[in-house]
Amino acid sequence: MIGSGRHIERPSRIAPFFYGLTFSCLLFFCCTLLNAQETPKVYGEADTTVIKIGEQIKYSIFVEADTTDQVIFPEGQTFSPLETVEAFKTDTTRSGSRMMLQKMYALTQFDSGFYKLPVQRIDINGKGYFTDSLLIAVNTVPVDTVNQGMYDIKPLMEVDRNYSDLWKIILWGLLSLILLAAVLYWFVFRKKPLTEEEKAALLPPYDRALLELKKLENSRYLIQDDYKQYYSELTDILRSYLEEDVHITALESTTGQLLLKIELMRDAGELKLDDQTLEQFRRILETADLVKFAKSKPDPSAAQRDRDIVEEIVVKTHEGIPEPTEEELQLQEEYREQQIRKKELRKWYIAAASLALLMITSAVFAISYYGFGYVKDSVLGHPSKTLLEGEWISSSYGFPPVRLQSPEVLLRQQDEIKPENKALIQQEQNFEFSLPDHWFVMGTISQTLNEQKAPEVQKDIDELLKKWTDLGARNLITKQEEFTTGNGVKGIKIYGSGSFREPGGSDTRRGQYAIFIFGGEGFQQQVYLSWLEDDPYAKEIVERVINSIEVKTES
Repeated sequence: MIGSGRHIERPSRIAPFFYGLTFSCLLFFCCTLLNAQETPKVYGEADTTVIKIGEQIKYSIFVEADTTDQVIFPEGQTFSPLETVEAFKTDTTRSGSRMMLQKMYALTQFDSGFYKLPVQRIDINGKGYFTDSLLIAVNTVPVDTVNQGMYDIKPLMEVDRNYSDLWKIILWGLLSLILLAAVLYWFVFRKKPLTEEEKAALLPPYDRALLELKKLENSRYLIQDDYKQYYSELTDILRSYLEEDVHITALESTTGQLLLKIELMRDAGELKLDDQTLEQFRRILETADLVKFAKSKPDPSAAQRDRDIVEEIVVKTHEGIPEPTEEELQLQEEYREQQIRKKELRKWYIAAASLALLMITSAVFAISYYGFGYVKDSVLGHPSKTLLEGEWISSSYGFPPVRLQSPEVLLRQQDEIKPENKALIQQEQNFEFSLPDHWFVMGTISQTLNEQKAPEVQKDIDELLKKWTDLGARNLITKQEEFTTGNGVKGIKIYGSGSFREPGGSDTRRGQYAIFIFGGEGFQQQVYLSWLEDDPYAKEIVERVINSIEVKTES
């Protein structure tokens, strides 16, 4: 309305435009920051795509990434069907905030053909990136079979056995023996320093009695008013001397019995003692009885005089013993020698007992750890165990070749082809090793057929079972399944058990057998084994042989 004086403002269109422009700038800036971190680049290269059998390919994986990225390359046999021979260290080249990583692998293949090297995954910060696959051609090595003749297997060569672990066994044995010898020397054979008591015990009875009386004189029994102990030791010294030197049972005799025995010896002329000495002897014993049993307490000076009197009795008694005759001296010398021999023999008994204890302890430990059967076979010997733990041989036999490991070299068998089989078999080579006394047999047969056709496997199986039956085998149980060798060749496994006759005898024992048959157009290969059912070592041998079988499927 004209003249109203009111002013109405309209909304501005500049603010929305400004807000939109600001948002676009921010979005462009964020995209620029995101693009600043470039995407990692991964690719692989091979130095060649055509090799001969056994040659190596150098295959490299290149990764271009930021220096802060965590890159994990493939490890192990990820290039199958090609085999990884070696994976080299990663080579790193840095340029600013970027780095170039190169990981090289050495690859090979031992069979001719065309192989696809698969794509490889490289983890970068937990995300997988992949290389391209490659086609690798593996060519055969041409063999001149026209100008170069075929030769038979070389003769056997004697080789030295491997005794690399023998020194360990000898070392432990020597250490055990040295330890045992040191213990025996220290505690049995060593001349140990004697104690005072042992030195006194080795003295003659007369000298020992005087020594003990001297010790009693220097004792403190009288000072301590211990008269009972004093007279007990005094009479024990006298009685022990009489028992050892005069040969009177004095320790177990009463005073009256002992005096009577001395008088009888004096009357018989076996001991020269005067009446005064005998009377002194009587008085000393009676005084000792009063002190010990009646609690009498003599004067200290009288007790000292009694010790001197006992010493005098010992001296006179020693002098009163008649000189031994030559025969008695000889008997005494023989007795001493006998005692020395007994002492030495006792030392050897202790040594033998210690050695026996060591052997028994070792045997108990070995039996508890390895079992009785294993220890018995280790000590007494077992042919199958010896084969299992010996040095094995890996070799090829016949043509087409059969390669396997065996505890002994298989020997060529001079078997003639049967007349009824000559029309079918052109050439046959048989190699075998056996332990007839322990019913173990293993061998290989390689046959070249006259016609280029597949062999009649079932016919061969029937002939082999008939051959065993003719040799006395009974109750044969036969099973059949497919078998694949370590190098991927498929064949047939015939296995089972039965009662087999002892070679050259009539006894039969339960055994097991396994036959492996391979073949193709114009050839056939066989591996056969038989062993006792209860022979644990033979089972391990068979398992190791079976795992090592490799055959060629081309003639």
